[in-house]
Amino acid sequence: MLLPEFYNPDAVGRLYAPDLNRVVAAGRTAGCSPAADDQERTLLLLVDAQVDFIHADGALSVPGAIEDTRRTIEWIYNRLDRITTIAASLDSHLPIQIFFPTWWAGPDGTHPAPFTPIESADVRAGCWRPLYEVEWSLQYVEQLESQAKKALMIWPYHTLIGTPGHTITPALYEAIAYHTAARQAQPVFVSKGSIPKTEHYSMLEPEVKVPEHPQGGLNTEFLDLVAGYQAIYIAGQAKSHCVLETVTSMMRYFDGQPDMIRRLHVLIDATSSVAHPEIDFDAIAEATLSRYAEQGLKLVTTLEA
Repeated sequence: MLLPEFYNPDAVGRLYAPDLNRVVAAGRTAGCSPAADDQERTLLLLVDAQVDFIHADGALSVPGAIEDTRRTIEWIYNRLDRITTIAASLDSHLPIQIFFPTWWAGPDGTHPAPFTPIESADVRAGCWRPLYEVEWSLQYVEQLESQAKKALMIWPYHTLIGTPGHTITPALYEAIAYHTAARQAQPVFVSKGSIPKTEHYSMLEPEVKVPEHPQGGLNTEFLDLVAGYQAIYIAGQAKSHCVLETVTSMMRYFDGQPDMIRRLHVLIDATSSVAHPEIDFDAIAEATLSRYAEQGLKLVTTLEA
């Protein structure tokens, strides 16, 4: 296993300042050809690989995410000369958003606890009332239901812009920087999730479109970038939400292009599902990914890919 000397597997899931001078210097001596010379172009797509989702003390920690990230990092190091580009999404939130407690209040003025689902019947009955965008909020939960989307879930405050939880977990960022130096390849970062009145699980589109917002529609520019690669590998958090919805956006966009769908690979041992006290999110994700696999999507492990 060709791991750089600075890499410490025990540091995965810890918050620290990476020594990027050391990392970049090591990458420059890795002996790899420039990514621009690749005949077969490979994209690694990291979905929301951020502190709040990965670290055990993260605001929305995903069980298994540290081990997922360790496997992802080691996959990068061992396939350094085969990965053309690394792209990463950043879930980027504000304190007042439709899926945070601040948006809603009950009859007594208390805010909903994290992991509370809110359905249109709850809003119409006055169980929960929106404190912002009142008309939109009812239409929003109704539209989620009509589109057979997940019910609006109230989440703990997470990946707030400017907080440590928003950052890519340091050990993984080292791997990205190492790849950048070794392959002379700029990483791509995609910010999403900053529209207050909609959820934005997929890195490619919000749950409900907001045409007047720059991020309010389908990110066709990035999808067209994806189409320029012969192999696309997807990892990150969480399988049940942002990874699954990102894959769903791709499956929908590339519908009717079986050759393109066959290029998509989910690294199934590099992603895990959100734990909920009542909803089996992992079973839902597994069933949906299995259906996509029947259409050509590849489900592979980091040892197989």
